Amino acid sequence: MRSALGGPRLLLRRLREISAEPVSAQARLDKIVVQIAANMVAEVCSVYVLRADQRLELYATEGLNREAVHLTTMHAGEGLVGQIAKSAEPLALSEAQEHPSFSYKPETGEDAYHSFLGVPILRGGNTLGVLVVQNKVRRVYSEEEIEALQTTAMLLAELIASGELQAIEDPRDLALYRPASLRGAPMAEGVGLGHVLLHEPRVVIKQLVAEDMPSELARLEHAIDAMRQSIDELVAHSDRIAAGEPRDVLETVRMVAYDRGWVRRLREAVMTGLTAEAAVERVQNDARARMQRQTDPYLRDRLHDLDDIANRLLHQLTGQSYVADRDSVPENAIIVARNMGPAALLDYDPKRLRGLVLEEGGPTSHVAIVARALGVATVGLVAGLIDIVETGDPIIVDGTTGEVHVRPQPDVQSAYAEKARLRARRQEQYAKLRDVPAVTKDGVEIGLHMNAGLAIDMPHLRETGANSIGLFRTELQFMLAPRFPRMDEQYRFYKAVLDAAPDKPITFRTLDIGSDKILPYMAKIEEENPALGWRAIRIGLDRPGLLRMQLRAMLKAGAHRNLRIMFPMIANVAEFDAAKAIALRELDHITHHRYPPPTRLELGAMVEVPSLLWEIDLIAERADFLSVGSNDLVQYMYAADRDNTRVSKRYDNLSRPVLRALERIVTAGARHNAPVTLCGEMGGRPLEALALLGIGYRSLSMAASAIGPVKSMILSLNLEETQMYLASLLASDDGSASVREQLRDYAIARGVPL
Repeated sequence: MRSALGGPRLLLRRLREISAEPVSAQARLDKIVVQIAANMVAEVCSVYVLRADQRLELYATEGLNREAVHLTTMHAGEGLVGQIAKSAEPLALSEAQEHPSFSYKPETGEDAYHSFLGVPILRGGNTLGVLVVQNKVRRVYSEEEIEALQTTAMLLAELIASGELQAIEDPRDLALYRPASLRGAPMAEGVGLGHVLLHEPRVVIKQLVAEDMPSELARLEHAIDAMRQSIDELVAHSDRIAAGEPRDVLETVRMVAYDRGWVRRLREAVMTGLTAEAAVERVQNDARARMQRQTDPYLRDRLHDLDDIANRLLHQLTGQSYVADRDSVPENAIIVARNMGPAALLDYDPKRLRGLVLEEGGPTSHVAIVARALGVATVGLVAGLIDIVETGDPIIVDGTTGEVHVRPQPDVQSAYAEKARLRARRQEQYAKLRDVPAVTKDGVEIGLHMNAGLAIDMPHLRETGANSIGLFRTELQFMLAPRFPRMDEQYRFYKAVLDAAPDKPITFRTLDIGSDKILPYMAKIEEENPALGWRAIRIGLDRPGLLRMQLRAMLKAGAHRNLRIMFPMIANVAEFDAAKAIALRELDHITHHRYPPPTRLELGAMVEVPSLLWEIDLIAERADFLSVGSNDLVQYMYAADRDNTRVSKRYDNLSRPVLRALERIVTAGARHNAPVTLCGEMGGRPLEALALLGIGYRSLSMAASAIGPVKSMILSLNLEETQMYLASLLASDDGSASVREQLRDYAIARGVPL
C-alpha cells in the first residue's frame, strides 16, 4: 500500500489528535482531509455529509476548489458519490469519467482527476456520508487501500455522530439527526413524550486506534473463545431457559459465532490498526449496511443474529453491562428495547417512565400487561427502531395508534403535546365518574370490574371505582419469581392482595402457564403448537401437586372471607369436575387441620375453549359462575394465532360468529342462575363493550385504564334500543364479515362516546 505517513494506524492516531485540537469544526475537518490525502498519496480527499433532506453536501476538500465547500450538493443516488451513499458499498475506479454514474460538478474542478476511490461513512449500518480520494493518474487502488479508507471513514462517522461537526451547520440538517416516523402495534394506551433510554445500551468504544496490534489480536481471540463458550453453555441448557431464546434460535446464533469468514474479517480489521472493539464495530457496520438493503426477508432476519453475536462479543471485550443503569433513569424516560420481560420493566422507577417501545413483543405479551398496569404508553413490533436511535434522542410514543416519532419536528411535538393535554383532561373527567354508578340512560346497572395480577394494580381498584377484581392473574407472581414460590410465599401474597381490598370481591384465576407463558425455572416443553398444547388447567390436572399447593394457599389466605376461584381453559365438564374435587379436598384438609376456612367458597370456570359451547348448559349448572376469556375464545374459534399479525387482524371479534357464540354463553348463564362476566380485552373497548351489552352481558372486567371510557359510554347508552339493533344485525346476513362499522355509525349517530 502506498503511504506517506506510515499506514492507517498512524493516520488514525493523527486524526484523533486533530479531533482534540481547540479549533473550529470547519478547521478541524479541513485538517483531516489534508492528512488523509497525504497518507493515501492522493491529490484529492473530500468529505460529503448526508443531510436530512437526503442530499449529500461537500463539507471539506483537499484538492478540489475550496469555493465548492457547502455549495456542491447531490441527491443520494446521483453521481458516483450518490451511488456509494445509496449502496453503502465502496467504489474504486481507475477511470471515473467512463463510469455510467459519473456526474460532473463544474464548480469543483474535478475534471483533471481520473482515479477515484470512495467509501461510505457508516454508523449502525446507516449512511452518514461519503469519503473520497482521487488521483490524476489512472491507477488501481489495492484492497489494502480500500480497507484503510473504510477504517478512516469509521473515525469520521464518530466525529459526525458525536456532534463535533455541529458547529458547521445546524445538526438537524444532518441525516443522523433527521426525524423518523414508524408504526407498530398498540400495546398500552396513552401518549408519552420524552427521551430515549436504551434498555440494552450500546457499548461505547472510547479507543479506536490500537497501541499494540499483537495484544489486540490476543484480546480478540480470548473474547471470541469466551463468547463461544457462553453460547455453547446456553445451548447445552436450552431445556431450562425461558421463552424468547428457544433452542433453534440459539443454534443459529452459535452457527454465526463459529463462522470462519466473520472471524477472519475481525482479524483483518484489527490488522489495519483498530482496537478489538473498533474492529467488531467496523465489521458489524459493514454487514448491517449490506443486510439492511436486502429485499430477502430471511437475509434481513439474520441481521438480528449478527447483532446478537456482535453485542455479546463487545460486552466480552469491555465488560459493560447488558442493561441500563436503572438507578439513574432520567425524567420522562421512554425505554427502547429489542424485547423485555415483565420483571425487567418493573426494575425501572415507574414515576420516571413515559413510554416503552419494543422491536418485538405484541399486545398480548406479558410486558404489555405490566405496562398497562403501570399506565405506561407502549408500542410493540416497531421494526428497525434500535438502529436509528441513541440514548437521549427526543421521542414520542402513541400507545393508542401505534405511532412512534423519533426526533420529531416542532409541529409534530406540539400536536402530540396537545393530544397529551386532552388525554389528561379526559382522565380527569373519567376520575370524576369514579363514584357514579354505571347505569344506562334507561336505568340498567352494569357491573364494571378490574383485571389485575400484581400488587401495584391494587390501588387502581379504589381510583377507578371498580366493583371488584374480576380477574386476578396469579401466574404473574410465578413469572417474576426467581424460583417456584413456596406455599407460604403464595399464602402471604394472596393475603396481601385480599387485605388491599377488604370490602371488594376478588376472583383469583389458578395458574395459567404454558404456551407463551413460560416460567424461567421450569423445563420448557417443545411442542409443535404451544397454544394448543400443555397449558393452564391441563398442567394443573396432570401435576396436581402444583394445583393443590396453590389452592391450599388461597384457601388459607381467604379465611373468614368470601373467596372466588376460577379454573382457566376448561375444555369439558369433566375437567371442571376434577378441578373442583381437588379444591374441595383442600378445603377439607385445612378444616381438618384447624385452619379457619373462607366464609364462602365459589368455584367458577373460564369459557375460552370452543368445545365448551356444546356443554354450556352443563357447565352453567355445575359452576358457581362463568368467566369468558374472549382473547383465547376468538383465537380458537378462528384458528388464528393472536400473536401472529398476519392472521390476527384478519378476523374481527365483532363478527357475527363471535357475537352469536358470546350470546349463547350469557343466555345459558341466565337460564341456570350462573353469573357471567367477560374478562378479555374485548370488554375494555367502548365499541366492543357496547356490543356485549347489546347481546346480554351485564358484567365486564377490564384493565383499570379502560373503566373510565367504558363507563362514559354506558352512561350515554339506551340499552333497550341497542339490544333491538344488535338483534336485527345478528339476524340479518348481508355478507359482511363484521358488524363493526354499522355499530360505530349507530353509536356516533346517538352521541355515544367511543
